[in-house]
Amino acid sequence: MPELPEAPLILTLTLDATSQAYFDELRRQHFPPARNFLAAHLTLFHHLSGNALPQLTNQLTDVAQSTAPLPLAVTGLQFLGQGVAFRLENEELRTLHRRLQQVWQETLTPQDRQPLRPHVTVQNKVAPAEARTLHEQLSAGFTPFGTTGTGLHLWAYRNGPWESLAEFVFTGASDLR
Repeated sequence: MPELPEAPLILTLTLDATSQAYFDELRRQHFPPARNFLAAHLTLFHHLSGNALPQLTNQLTDVAQSTAPLPLAVTGLQFLGQGVAFRLENEELRTLHRRLQQVWQETLTPQDRQPLRPHVTVQNKVAPAEARTLHEQLSAGFTPFGTTGTGLHLWAYRNGPWESLAEFVFTGASDLR
């Protein structure tokens, strides 16, 4: 067990290797290099308490053991103003997110109390015209495709690169329906 971090914790959804490589390559090509500290990711929670690491680890272990891999639909692109993201859809993922919100409701930030809008950002922190150009370019050739959520990944936020703390692979049959 890693030492309790003082830093806030971030929870992401792990994607299958093929999709991860695809999104990582787009991020490498289009994210400003000086700001690209991270692999592409789908954030579920932005700020969980670092002091709750032991409880979170136990809860996420249980969730992963009772959740099957989640088939996700990559349905389109989203213009972010200063960047571009891919939209992903899966009702089971939204249900899982709502369940975790209920468990952690007393400690969640206002941002983490919001409904989940699953996306993977491949460009951010650029001029709006550059973002608009990439959005148009990627949209022109976009065809919906599938990916799989394979688990959960817990990170410590350290004002730059995130520190990987634990991964929780989905191994169960989903009980979220």
